[in-house]
Amino acid sequence: MSNSEILNWLLKGDVSIQYQVHRDLLGSEKKKLQQQIEKKGWGAKFLSKRNPNGHWGQKFYQPKWTSTHYTLLDLRNLCISPDNPIIKKSIDLILSNEKGPDGGILPIGLDQKCDVCLNGMFLNYACYSKTSEKKLHSIIDFILAQRMSDGGFNCRFNRFGAKHSSLHSSLSVLEGITEYENNGFKYRLDELLEAKKSSIEFILTHKLFISDRTGEVINKDFLKLSFPGRWHYDILRALDYFQYAKVDYDERMQDAIEILLKKRMKENLWKLQANHPGQIHFHMEQVGKSSRWNTLRALRVLKYFNVSY
Repeated sequence: MSNSEILNWLLKGDVSIQYQVHRDLLGSEKKKLQQQIEKKGWGAKFLSKRNPNGHWGQKFYQPKWTSTHYTLLDLRNLCISPDNPIIKKSIDLILSNEKGPDGGILPIGLDQKCDVCLNGMFLNYACYSKTSEKKLHSIIDFILAQRMSDGGFNCRFNRFGAKHSSLHSSLSVLEGITEYENNGFKYRLDELLEAKKSSIEFILTHKLFISDRTGEVINKDFLKLSFPGRWHYDILRALDYFQYAKVDYDERMQDAIEILLKKRMKENLWKLQANHPGQIHFHMEQVGKSSRWNTLRALRVLKYFNVSY
């Protein structure tokens, strides 16, 4: 396919895809399209699954991936309007009922210790929806308390004494910090920006997927292009974060960019390579088939880093 044919193919997708194509590839902010996300297509389907008690699934974090937490994350990634009242009510419900004794949002568990990866994801969609900054203070305190000596984060740090940061957790926290920063919040911002800087460096030290100790691929799943990513890390999610956060090109990104280019199919599209097992509301795309999500995300990465394709 030519570039124009790829764009036309993308624009035949869900309204959430259409909106992000206009915003990220065509440079035109189509707010009217964004307002349609909650009214039709995938966005409307997610909203329709909400229960009368204000939750999706069984409760805040159960089951994966139909719980309130992961549904709100899906809706944020669709770029539903930040002003959607249902999303705002759901976030307030979480803040009123799900905080743990250490100040973070508590998923599950008898140990009553919060999970920094989950709190990074929560910060992402809460800030995107313009939640009151004051309500987020204890979340920020908890996240900063979990920063590790190597610069990143690991959800096992406070529960199991992890010694090395996790790419999964570090990227989830980075996404949350960047949304906090982008929405103009100020509480402990300097410390968060230091954590952002060190977490980006942690990912770059690993060239996005390479062990700094063995030089081998950390996990082959990091090279599979999946969507939605949930809490799982992969190279496209990391590169897409870098373009969103306007991180300058670093030569340590190059191997991941080259792998991304090699995954392009002969039609110049990218396919959905994997799903993460668990209960879902519905399939947005089929594994093994051409993926508008992965093609859109790959193209905006390549555009940002000025890579010919």
